[in-house]
Amino acid sequence: MNEQQDEPTFESFGLKEELNRGVVAAGFKAPSPIQLQAIPMVLSGVDMIAQAHTGTGKTAAFGLPAMQMINMDVPLGLLVITPTRELATQVSDEIYRLGQFAGIKAGAIYGGQAYFRQLRMIENGVHALVATPGRLLDLLRSGKIPGLKPSIVVLDEADEMLDMGFLEDIQEIFKLLPEERQTLLFSATMPPPIQALAKTILKNPQVIQAAQQRERTNTDIQQFYFVVEEREREDAVIRLIDDQFPEKAIVFCRTRLEVDRLNDFLMSRGFNSRGLHGDIDQSRRDDTMLQFRQGAFDILVATDVAARGLDVAAVSHVFNYHIPFDSKSYVHRVGRTGRAGKKGTAITLVTPREFQQLERIRLNVGAKIERRAVPCLRQLRLSRLARLRETLGDCPVVPEAQSLVQALEQEMGHDEIARRLVSVMLSWQQESGPESIGLDEEQFQAMLHPKRKGYGEKRKWEPARGKTFPGRSGPPPWQAKKKKHLPKPGSSGEMPT
Repeated sequence: MNEQQDEPTFESFGLKEELNRGVVAAGFKAPSPIQLQAIPMVLSGVDMIAQAHTGTGKTAAFGLPAMQMINMDVPLGLLVITPTRELATQVSDEIYRLGQFAGIKAGAIYGGQAYFRQLRMIENGVHALVATPGRLLDLLRSGKIPGLKPSIVVLDEADEMLDMGFLEDIQEIFKLLPEERQTLLFSATMPPPIQALAKTILKNPQVIQAAQQRERTNTDIQQFYFVVEEREREDAVIRLIDDQFPEKAIVFCRTRLEVDRLNDFLMSRGFNSRGLHGDIDQSRRDDTMLQFRQGAFDILVATDVAARGLDVAAVSHVFNYHIPFDSKSYVHRVGRTGRAGKKGTAITLVTPREFQQLERIRLNVGAKIERRAVPCLRQLRLSRLARLRETLGDCPVVPEAQSLVQALEQEMGHDEIARRLVSVMLSWQQESGPESIGLDEEQFQAMLHPKRKGYGEKRKWEPARGKTFPGRSGPPPWQAKKKKHLPKPGSSGEMPT
């Protein structure tokens, strides 16, 4: 009885009633370890360093106390900086969901979207702004966000920003922000550059560390990843579906728009697929899942809304069209296959800029995720021939086939009949797409070791989506410096490792 009374609740934090309503609407039951430590500390007004992984409830850990403290009459009281557009959207949605009854307006700005729409959103008034470093720095430099004086600034996924080359942008952003602020830094790891950054942007920070139970995947699941360029995703997933020939597969995307677009693309290529995401009404979702279980179609394209609680027998393959945000989502996605003692296969597409994120998931999950190369057209054709050979060996002969062969014997011999029939069967599944997709071994090694020759020479450098270099249309600053002069070892002109 006493133990139940001592269990922590969100009400014990003393938050506004409207925020508690948002917590209930979001489905939160009890505070997570990071929320138990962070919320009282943020409410006390001190700067804070929190070492915690994505998926531990970080957004509520800083979002709830920040919404409690910001002045609703002052615009942009909370500024959150995230490394990717996907995470910016996710954090913005979560803040809105938690603060909807308190009248909190939240928005996200990131590269790849028109400036005027984002500026109009800011002009209309937002209390919480979530931004990626490149776009935020562009707007601050150009003076398009005048009077930006957030009382609370959150740097989320700091180590991810380091891996993506945003460290210099972050340092410049904080030089343009007011010194009178509360700063919160969240990071899964604390490498030396992040520790050095913390010393410059935080004042006497308190440090907390959330223990995290390691998520694990089923040992009956084979897990592979394929390194491809962003522009190659569609070709890669088509090639891998053709090569793997799944009995029943789920393809996971991050957003509903990506689900709709990829599902339309697969259907246009002749695949029997359907889409599933949170914007589809419940009756249609139930009908879609019923058809999937009954085998009316064999490929389900879905957001993570379908990853939790989804129980479908005989899912042979899971494809991560986009890498999930965290290890917990990865485990839930991959767990849709390899069920009831059956073997399963999980395939993840990852771009060079996402590789470190996959490494963190792999280390946290403790799973063996093997790298494979996307099959070339010749390899795809050979695998189809092998499958055809197996099919012919197991296929019973029907009377109509016997009659057709007897009729054809009048015109050609048995060998010629067999060759022509096999050719007809192969023509029904013509290989398509580029000859090769993704990074080969040399390019992969060059990606791991940027100072070596290979990746940068064989492929023209392209700015990563969501990462901009103002005033530049070419390579990033460190590559530009490398062209101008040969840097001395250890100098700032070297390619970062």
